[in-house]
Amino acid sequence: MRIALTGSSGKLGSVVARELRAAGHRVVGIDQVGERGRDFVRVDLTDYGQVVDALTAVGDTHDGFDAVVHLAAIPAPGLAPDVTTFHNNISATFNVFWAATRIGIDRIVYASSETVLGLPFDVPPPYVPVDEDYPARPESTYSLVKHLEEQLAIELVRWNPTLSITALRFSNVMWPEDYDAFPYDGDARERKWNLWGYIDARDGSHAIERALEVAPAGFDRFIIAAADTVSTRPNAELLAEVFPDVPVKREYDEHETLLSIDKARRLLGYDPQHSWRDHK
Repeated sequence: MRIALTGSSGKLGSVVARELRAAGHRVVGIDQVGERGRDFVRVDLTDYGQVVDALTAVGDTHDGFDAVVHLAAIPAPGLAPDVTTFHNNISATFNVFWAATRIGIDRIVYASSETVLGLPFDVPPPYVPVDEDYPARPESTYSLVKHLEEQLAIELVRWNPTLSITALRFSNVMWPEDYDAFPYDGDARERKWNLWGYIDARDGSHAIERALEVAPAGFDRFIIAAADTVSTRPNAELLAEVFPDVPVKREYDEHETLLSIDKARRLLGYDPQHSWRDHK
């Protein structure tokens, strides 16, 4: 595929660019940071005109795209003032989605977020493992934008029946060098904010590639996490310490992720291969 990748210089985006190219795809990075060349275009995604131009053609950089992978954003709550986060992220996503549909690109995969599940779970989750079945519970401006982006996608695919938009609710992205800090075995409350979850960036790239390959027309959302937790402590112990009254929706293994990836496994063929445990 010919793929436009926004946020190509980011923690996840840089790995996705490398992995998708290794898989044989033509990837052009679109970001505010990067080196000029045939594989990169410097763009302010909050400027719609720049987005249209970048997705259409810029000099001899590319001759159009088959798909857009949209990862660019202020990537977490608290990194910028709330209003800045809102305006930047919602504008960038609207511009990318709208430009892609106007140009005729009918396949979009983008980074939603685990935060829409109710992070930091100061209000306990409705059940564990959490999944995509309950309504979004944004608890920050950043998460509110992620929820609104999913609502935007729902309406765009209704207006454009051939359009495919896939929202990947990524957990906390990690590189192998981050695993020096693992495991998190002390106070269970230290990582309760995302139910002790994470995602290796390489598995995040795998999820994106699977969505590009198999997602049908329409909209869907998937939690994307590693297969395990960040702790050597068993799930039953962690939950008893922090969420003793939360109902259990199904049985789970001792160290299985409590951010359910069952749907992604079933519909995308997502199969995470990387764990911090392999680095110890």
